[in-house]
Order: sequence, then C-alpha cells, then structure tokens
Amino acid sequence: MDIDKKEQLARTGDVSPEAIRLRLLAARRTTGLQQLEVAKALGLKKTTFHSQESRGAPSIATMKYYYRQHRIDFNFILHGDFAQLPQDVQDRLFAALEAE
Repeated sequence: MDIDKKEQLARTGDVSPEAIRLRLLAARRTTGLQQLEVAKALGLKKTTFHSQESRGAPSIATMKYYYRQHRIDFNFILHGDFAQLPQDVQDRLFAALEAE
C-alpha cells in the first residue's frame, strides 16, 4: 500500500472526534479484544471505555495502554501519524482501517 493511501485511511492530520474514533476502533480491532476486555485491562467500566471510543475522546490512560501493550502510540490515535509505528503494527492497523 502506498503512502497516499495510508494517509487517506488514517486520515492523517484530521483531529476531529470522528477521525479519532475510527483510529481508536482500528487500534482495538488490531488487539483482537472486545470493549469489555480493554475496559478491564484499563480498570474502567465498559460504559466508560465505550464512551471514550464512540466520542473519539480517549483518556491518557487509554492511549498509554495502547502504546505500552500494543505499540500504538498517541501520534497515531490523535493525528493519524503512522510513520513511527513498527511495520507489523502498521499492517494490522491498515487492514482494520480498510475493513471499515
């Protein structure tokens, strides 16, 4: 996949809640976990995590979780910047974004 297609899928530079929501969904899908499982890992109620994901407004704890446990960093979640992500993480994220 070329860089232009990746930027389009990641909505690079788009900081709208909708774009962040799409990237959060892709991040969770790459983990293979359901919302309840991520919420438990974060020590949150499922409704709290669901709210963050659906509003495109992740907490710092949520972003730290994705970075520390799954190597998906803040730059991708908030801005769609994927250049610093490991290739295997990029591959999984773009597969999830294409499935949207």
